[in-house]
Amino acid sequence: MSITEQNLNSAGMSGEQAENKPEEGYFTRLLSQVPAGYWVLAVVLLLMPSVASNFVLFQIFGWTFILGMIALSLMFLAGYGGMVSIVQMTVAGIAGYMVAIIGPSAITDISLGWPWWINIPLALVIATVFGSLTGALAVRTEGIYTIMITLAIASAFFYFARQNYVMFNGFQGFNGVLPPELFGVNWRGPKAFYYLTLFWATVSFLVVQYVSRAPFGLALQGVRDNARRMEALGFNVTAHRIAAYAFAALIAGVGGILLTWQSAQISPGTIGVGPVIDVLVIAVIGGMKRPIGPFIGAFIYVVLKTFAIDILVSLGMSGDRFQLLIGLGFLLIVFFSPDGILGLWERLRSSKNRDPLLDKDGGGL
Repeated sequence: MSITEQNLNSAGMSGEQAENKPEEGYFTRLLSQVPAGYWVLAVVLLLMPSVASNFVLFQIFGWTFILGMIALSLMFLAGYGGMVSIVQMTVAGIAGYMVAIIGPSAITDISLGWPWWINIPLALVIATVFGSLTGALAVRTEGIYTIMITLAIASAFFYFARQNYVMFNGFQGFNGVLPPELFGVNWRGPKAFYYLTLFWATVSFLVVQYVSRAPFGLALQGVRDNARRMEALGFNVTAHRIAAYAFAALIAGVGGILLTWQSAQISPGTIGVGPVIDVLVIAVIGGMKRPIGPFIGAFIYVVLKTFAIDILVSLGMSGDRFQLLIGLGFLLIVFFSPDGILGLWERLRSSKNRDPLLDKDGGGL
């Protein structure tokens, strides 16, 4: 059975039914497939600035959308390609560094000060090229070896950036890296930055949804399930995997630029081993099977990191134990649900529809 036929069957529609179905506009069909809950979530997010404080908009939601995008790039590789890459925060950091180096910053001795319509595209291109080169090395490995080689690349770049003062300004990095004031708007203002990050998070989410159902995404999932069979069918397995790394790097690059603008600085600490592992934790906590999972994981992570330290201090405990709480939560979620929060939610929904006497799904006698 071909991938196209499988896609039709999964939708509950045979090929003959698909041909007899009246033609509809693409966007009409696309909108009709969106669950009602997503529309409610969209309205809530659009109206959030009218009820939330500037701190919540900028620090909680802005950071959530950014980390969610970077974790989404990892989820795309792992969930649809079966490739767990630990280098996504490094790719995001490279985009942030390039914006600081090519564009304006407070370190005028190094930064070139080129306008945004040059430095932003160049930063994304360089981050995508780096991700592609990383993919070209990583796709020759599988499983734990992919994790190790991407972690080695991330660690190597961290030490390189920290020790290089000519281009990366060493340990201090760059500060004063601000978004351009387009249309007379200060895009680092809480409300403006909230909508900016919400927009790009939504675009990234929708693009991943579309690509996962496009021929490339379906072929990538076929490569994940059985690479030898896909190669026998004429697909270039290596090219598909490297292209997946390039696509994921583009998403991570956008997140990296936004992350640099949020903190107005970029330094080796941004791409350290800790943040690199945190992205993996975020993706696993939310769930690796659906694009919404990384954003759920990012929200939980940001809330914990923002408030858990104060709670621990108020209880007379050291705030440094925050990482311990994150680690324990990670272990508990993985132990009870390898699919993360989304896996727990799906199991809860399925248990409600199950007949406790017949041990079958409900739906009639």
